[in-house]
Amino acid sequence: MQDPEMMAKMKDGKGFIAALDQSGGSTPKALKGYGIEEGAWSTDEEMFGLIHQMRSRIITSPVFTGDKVIGAILFERTMDGKIDGKPVPQILKERGVVPFIKIDKGLEAEANGVQLMKPMPELGALLTRAKGLGVFGTKERSVINLANREGIAAVVRQQFDVARQVLAAGLVPIIEPEVNIKSPERAEADRILLEELTKALDALPGDGKVMLKLSIPTQPNLFKPLVDHPRVLRVVALSGGFSREEACRELAKNDGMIASFSRALLADLRHQMSDEEFDRTLGQAIDEIYQASTVKA
Repeated sequence: MQDPEMMAKMKDGKGFIAALDQSGGSTPKALKGYGIEEGAWSTDEEMFGLIHQMRSRIITSPVFTGDKVIGAILFERTMDGKIDGKPVPQILKERGVVPFIKIDKGLEAEANGVQLMKPMPELGALLTRAKGLGVFGTKERSVINLANREGIAAVVRQQFDVARQVLAAGLVPIIEPEVNIKSPERAEADRILLEELTKALDALPGDGKVMLKLSIPTQPNLFKPLVDHPRVLRVVALSGGFSREEACRELAKNDGMIASFSRALLADLRHQMSDEEFDRTLGQAIDEIYQASTVKA
C-alpha cells in the first residue's frame, strides 16, 4: 500500500523530480563536474563519502524543498546513508520531497540496437529495505540506440517484468527506457516505444499505477497519450545530454511532462562555492526547470 500523501503529490504536485542517483561507474565523472578531481580520494569508500557530502549539501540547501522539487531519486548508498543523524529518505520527506531509489545495476552490452538491464538478483531484499525506510518508488533504466522493434519490445518487456515486482512490494516504479538523443533513428525509435509502452500498459494486471521516465521526444506531445493513460501516474523527462537551456526549451513543448533532470540540474554546482553562491546557483537551476515543468509553450 503506497502512502496516500506521497501518491497525491506525485499525481498532482507542481514541480519536478531531481535525479541524484549517479552510481559507482558515474561517480568519478559526477565529482569531477563538481570540481573534485580523481586524486582527491584513494578508496571507493572515500569517493562515495565525497559524493554523499555533495548530495547532502544539495538536499539540505534552503532552496531544495517540496515547493518546486516534488521528488528525488537516490542511489542505494544515499538511501542507506544519513544526514544529521537521520536517514536520507526521512530528511527528504520532512522537506516535502518524495523519495525514490535507483534499483538497476547497469546495462548489458548492446544487442538489437538496445541495452537491457543487468540482472538484479537481490532486488527483493532491496525493495523490502527501501519500503522500510519510507521510500515511495523506484527507478530502473534501459537504453534504446536504434529503432529496432524487436529490441525495443525486449526493453519494454523487461521493464514491465521488474515493474510488476516493484508494485507487488508496495512501491511505485519509474520505468525508464531512454532513447539516446544522438541516435540517427531517434524519431522512429520514439514512435515504436510509444506503441510498445501503450500495449504493455493496456496489458498491466491489477490496478497499480506506474510512472514513465522518457527522453524528450523529437515530435512535441508525441507522448501525450501516455500522460493521459489511466495506468500512468506521471510522465517525467530526462535531460539525456541536453544542456539545461536546451532541455527546458524542449520540455516546455510537451504538455503534462515534468522534468527528472540530473546533469541539467547539477551542472553549475562546484565544491569550492560558498554556501551563499551554491544556494543561489542551485536555486536558479531549480527555478528554470520548475518553469519548464509547469508552464508550457
